[in-house]
Amino acid sequence: MVKDDLLVIDRTYELVRWYLGRLGKFPRSQRYGLGQRIEGRLYDVLEGLIRAKYGSGPVKQATLADVNLNLEVLRMLSRLAHELAVLPHKSHEYAMREMDEIGRMVGGWLKQQRDRRASGTS
Repeated sequence: MVKDDLLVIDRTYELVRWYLGRLGKFPRSQRYGLGQRIEGRLYDVLEGLIRAKYGSGPVKQATLADVNLNLEVLRMLSRLAHELAVLPHKSHEYAMREMDEIGRMVGGWLKQQRDRRASGTS
């Protein structure tokens, strides 16, 4: 799954780049609280995927599970930003589509790792 591993990392990298451009437009009252939390989670997801790429076995599975959790928190933070009217509707839709696709890729990668572990291969 090496090629797919790189695709999910590339998609996440592009989401981080895109989102960072939006965070700078948050009002000051939200930029340093909500904005920083979103930014931190974006970096956590990207870093987790890179760690998973180079990890193996149970470490890789645990890292991918952490990435899934960070993605879910990021979805909630994005929803909050949208509901507080600091993230426009179109931007929110785009972010959700990208996070859902990244989540599907991570889920597939995690399933593959579990199947490999169950069959006894690394």
